Amino acid sequence: MKYTWSSDLETGNNTIDQQHKQLITAINDLLDACSQGRGRDALKETTKFLYDYTAKHFADEERLQLASQYPDYINHKQYHEGFKKVVAEIVDQLDKEGPTLALVSKVNTSIGGWLLNHIKKEDVKVAAHIQSKQ
Repeated sequence: MKYTWSSDLETGNNTIDQQHKQLITAINDLLDACSQGRGRDALKETTKFLYDYTAKHFADEERLQLASQYPDYINHKQYHEGFKKVVAEIVDQLDKEGPTLALVSKVNTSIGGWLLNHIKKEDVKVAAHIQSKQ
């Protein structure tokens, strides 16, 4: 299942929205590779990108939260830390076991599903708070 960017994913913060779009594109690239029989080859590249980019994206988001004195910053940061741990586990599993179809599936469900849920439930609250401070 490919992920589609839609208005219910928009936070209203251009920086955050553009980064979210890049994360969704990376997951969709992996799905495309899988459908073309290239999933195993694309997995290592995609997981590395996700590992690096989520760290950058979360740091950017957290800076915005601190600057706007977001009241739920601590909980939001914990969500980010949990997600980074899942991505790190996937990278570690890839290093130990190599690319497998089960790991491709795990990337799609654990990362794609989490990201969309997080955007819709948590990041929109952050963006609304930031907008209220402007």
